[in-house]
Amino acid sequence: MKENYILEQQTQAVKDPMNSENQTEAAAFKNLFDKYYQAIRNFLYYKSGNIELAEDLTQEAFLILWRKRENIDPDKVKSYLYTIAHNLFLNEVKHQKVVMKYNQQPVTTTSNETPQYLMEEEEFRAKLENAISSLPEKNRIVFLMNRIEKLTYREIAERLDLSIKAVEKRMHKALIQLRELYPKI
Repeated sequence: MKENYILEQQTQAVKDPMNSENQTEAAAFKNLFDKYYQAIRNFLYYKSGNIELAEDLTQEAFLILWRKRENIDPDKVKSYLYTIAHNLFLNEVKHQKVVMKYNQQPVTTTSNETPQYLMEEEEFRAKLENAISSLPEKNRIVFLMNRIEKLTYREIAERLDLSIKAVEKRMHKALIQLRELYPKI
């Protein structure tokens, strides 16, 4: 019976996409998109280090949310979005492993910079990435949210569902570890 009702609604939406029920649903989804897009994109960016991939996966997550909107508890939308995003990221990592296995050609880039500058820049980038990746995941996420996204400890605490003191402690530990391992960065 429920399948017939859903099928009727979908058929009605195709026949009359501008009816008030479809407009309300689309407006609600737009509000969700506006509210969570930046946070989900940043979450994926922190995990992947690639802003374009993060944006693609974020859009894919919202597309999945839209397709499954009828079966989702409105109170759990945020956690569902993060779960979708995390799973999409894991699938992408698996895919990249396969691609890397079969792609043996090195990527060459051309630049107008001097070789010495490029080498120093690459060394610095590698040190910075190693320094950040050496942090425990919990501390790394807090560090990136504060230093890259410029969120306050309170905003980080709200997003990660932690106390402000827990965020402060994680940030403190991250900074100490970075200073000990890489004093020149």
